[in-house]
Amino acid sequence: MVELSLAKIVQHLIENDLSIQDAIERGYANFSAVARLLKPRAEALLGRKVTLEGMITSVKRAKTKYKPSLKNLKVIAESVINIRTNLAKITVEKTRRNLERSRLLSADFPEAFFQVLEGTATLTLIIDQRIFSQVHQKFEDTEILDEKHGLAAIIIQSPHEIVSTPGCINFFYNAISRGQINIEETISCYTETVIFIKIDDSTKAYSILTELIADARKNLCLN
Repeated sequence: MVELSLAKIVQHLIENDLSIQDAIERGYANFSAVARLLKPRAEALLGRKVTLEGMITSVKRAKTKYKPSLKNLKVIAESVINIRTNLAKITVEKTRRNLERSRLLSADFPEAFFQVLEGTATLTLIIDQRIFSQVHQKFEDTEILDEKHGLAAIIIQSPHEIVSTPGCINFFYNAISRGQINIEETISCYTETVIFIKIDDSTKAYSILTELIADARKNLCLN
């Protein structure tokens, strides 16, 4: 069995991490920090210890393939962004009773923004702030694990191709992460990607994603 070289391992790790690829591609990556981050994973794959200096050299020599494919560009370029503000969220334990409550409440407020994110152990309801007190009352006899106010939803509507084109959603997430904006929650439903953030970050996030889409449209014309 031929042992993989450190350089090939590092190349493999970087090719599978879009955020690192983007940082290297844009020229703001700290090679030492990237090397320290990847070192434990590289050692696990190699089955031996490696030096930090060796890691740094391999990171510097790695080739990035971050540039989106034509399929990615087409999906991003044809996407449209909308913002919904003044939202709040409530997180409770996932029980049969709470599941039933959330479904009934959703039907009670058909005109309101009402999203239910179902995890393995918890339920998170993201709702219009104006109905928060009414929804909150329905869960007063159960432990509320978390609640937050002042949220916004970035709603990205993309063409049907996003369903079968890998990597598109990551471009949206990475763009927001690069802006030092925390993603509170996120859901993907068919051709819609919904990203929940603090309302104070909504203008910045909108600007970042608008620029991403504009760049995709420009690059699509050049190809």
